[in-house]
Amino acid sequence: SAEASPSVVFENIGRCSPNCLPMLLENISRLTVDADFTVELIPEINVAVVTFIKSIDTKEFVKKCSQDKRVREFKMTARLLELTQTIKAENLPDSISTDYLTVYFESARSGGGPVSDVQLFPEENSAIITFCDRKGNT
Repeated sequence: SAEASPSVVFENIGRCSPNCLPMLLENISRLTVDADFTVELIPEINVAVVTFIKSIDTKEFVKKCSQDKRVREFKMTARLLELTQTIKAENLPDSISTDYLTVYFESARSGGGPVSDVQLFPEENSAIITFCDRKGNT
């Protein structure tokens, strides 16, 4: 797909505190956290995912990040999050249904899009959700 992802993955975020990262990203992007972008920390794998609500050139943003003095001092790296048609949802309640998951992941409010398939794995409390295209999967 020629379309750039609206999400950027920051790896090796351990040296940058959870309170510092959003401010650093505001400084680089000149945008505002929550209004223009969201930050999801995934400390288990030392990663943060930044998703832009406001349309920006994410490729250019990644380039700016790689040149930023503070990002380099923290030894973080930034890359575009790959677009995918399939995601795995984990830690689902026992009572979850494929219909509920389909409606949830098709919700524009959740950043979703048309779902083509949902496979439930009750023994793992997880599901694999497949979208019709690569846009509705953030």
